[in-house]
Amino acid sequence: MNFPILTTIAFLPLVGAILLIFVHKSQSTQIKYIANTFAIGDFLLSLYLIPNFKTDTHLLQFVEKVPWIQSLGVSYHLGIDGISFLLILLTTLLGAIAILSAWTAIEERVKEFYIFMLLLQTGMLGVFMAMDFFLFYIFWEVMLIPMYFLIGVWGGERKLYAAIKFFLYTLFGSVLMLLGILALYFLNHSATGVYTFAIPELLKLNVPLNLQFWIFLAFFIGFAIKVPLFPFHTWLPDAHVEAPTAGSIILAGVLLKMGTYGFVRFNLPLFPEASRSFVPLMAVLAIIGIIYGALVAMAQKDMKRLVAYSSVSHLGFVMLGIFALNVQGIEGGILQMINHGLATGALFLMVGLLYERRHTRMISEFGGLSKQMPIFATFFLIITLSSIALPGLNGFVGEFLILVGVFKANIIYAVFASSGIVLGAAYMLWLYQRTMFGGLDNPKNQVLKDLNLREIATLVPIIILIFWIGLYPAPFLRTMHASVNHLLQQMSPEERVERIETREYWESLESIRSIESTESVESIENGDLLLEDRE
Repeated sequence: MNFPILTTIAFLPLVGAILLIFVHKSQSTQIKYIANTFAIGDFLLSLYLIPNFKTDTHLLQFVEKVPWIQSLGVSYHLGIDGISFLLILLTTLLGAIAILSAWTAIEERVKEFYIFMLLLQTGMLGVFMAMDFFLFYIFWEVMLIPMYFLIGVWGGERKLYAAIKFFLYTLFGSVLMLLGILALYFLNHSATGVYTFAIPELLKLNVPLNLQFWIFLAFFIGFAIKVPLFPFHTWLPDAHVEAPTAGSIILAGVLLKMGTYGFVRFNLPLFPEASRSFVPLMAVLAIIGIIYGALVAMAQKDMKRLVAYSSVSHLGFVMLGIFALNVQGIEGGILQMINHGLATGALFLMVGLLYERRHTRMISEFGGLSKQMPIFATFFLIITLSSIALPGLNGFVGEFLILVGVFKANIIYAVFASSGIVLGAAYMLWLYQRTMFGGLDNPKNQVLKDLNLREIATLVPIIILIFWIGLYPAPFLRTMHASVNHLLQQMSPEERVERIETREYWESLESIRSIESTESVESIENGDLLLEDRE
């Protein structure tokens, strides 16, 4: 394409943030309109990708590549495939919903809040589009700073503790990931003589077995913290509880997916042998996360903390599906990333709507809301059933595919993981029963207003997608199928042998050329080597 659509989608929120700098902070209404215009406009622009995306190929599409720092082998390289395509649409949608949801929730430092939200949007989109490791790392770090301030400035009582904890955990993982990237960078130079950060080129690299383990481990820690995978999850509940509602929506809906995306995009194709050797460990950690997250969620008294621990459980399912290393498991894992972003993002939104009305998130402070807020109760019921994977809704499709893939890989893993579905139903239905039904013990409940049009508008797109994916998931699965098949081909032993043989062929050819060049010089100098002897 001649038009740089990916660059436009990625940097349109940044343009909005820069524009807000020149608006006086007293013009809060104008600031809100500008921020929402850019966020919603970015989502509408991303819809252009849908009819123009080809689902029958694994090749990168909408590619933009421009030399940047040529001395280091860095290029401005963007592109998407079936794995990143859905995540970009999810990011633009949830970004628009999160910014719209903050219309009445944020009353202080409104200008700064929306600037950080738009900057965060650019960082997240760039992570899913970047096809150069240098560029990828920049976007990864850019995303960290706005979220730190969103938690630290607009968070709850323990906001500084949660913000610093989030920053340190993520930064530690980022540094290790950077070391892994540099190891690939220098390894590629030693093998090919070329310095490059280009991800498509580094994916062709045959990493020696003795190095695969260590570089896999560097990427693993960086991505496992972001997922978060047990036992790297301890920063998540604090960050969720203290973050403002819009921050929680983005944190659960998009930021956590960067970890699972990293495993699919980098760990599996770059380190196939190490990935297979790590399967038992990854499966055990994922299953512990599924069961542990569900059990701890059942014990929570704070609604936001309950939903936060449910994310640990749900993302354990995603990781288990990815490391099933088959089509059903990986496709189910990718689809469940989308499902989790929709359902959990909506749950945080609904908890935030209650908090705006009552300024408490304690489950014991609510009861009988279905009588006072019937529209809210209806939306909450649909999202709750989506979270517990009721057939006909989106969560069921993803978890079903994951369990099929895990059953094919190891039936024992599947049996243990299935217990998480039962526990998930228990804590979510318990939450719904306690808050929506029962008596109105607290008289404050009687004055709660139901959802207004703006609040309904933030929930309707999510409800539509919940039913669409649940009833007709074929378009979503078709989008990623070619890319997932290619990923598994990259991981196959035959593909590795072929790549090794190809590289050895070219290396031997270069050796022959080098020998011929040397002999040619000797023949000129000595005059005693005939052409037929050299042949």
